[in-house]
Amino acid sequence: MKKVIHTPNAPAAIGPYSQAVFANGFLYTAGQVALIPGSGELEMENIEVETTRVMQNLKAILTEAGMDFGHVVKTTIFLSSMDLFAAVNAVYGSYFPSGSMLPARETVAVLGLPKGVNVEISVVAFKG
Repeated sequence: MKKVIHTPNAPAAIGPYSQAVFANGFLYTAGQVALIPGSGELEMENIEVETTRVMQNLKAILTEAGMDFGHVVKTTIFLSSMDLFAAVNAVYGSYFPSGSMLPARETVAVLGLPKGVNVEISVVAFKG
């Protein structure tokens, strides 16, 4: 059985998809970009601000599902350039509890991302 997760505290889907789906103990989020919930405006002053907005959007979805970053088992990070890796990684890493089991992850550079953003992140979390 699956359940769609939706919160007004994260950006609404901009296409035919859900913010997240919970199935068999796993939460699968859609990729999040630096959209400000409710306004649809991008928050892109610099890569740190952009990444923080992405992580806050993911946090809102996790919270709606009764989870937090300690439940995350897998992440995928898409970057517009690998030159952004260190700055994104520093912000990303600050959201995971110290001493926690860190999730598996891949990070890839891609030719383009939605709305011309520099970073998009999705997570898979488990609550069992």
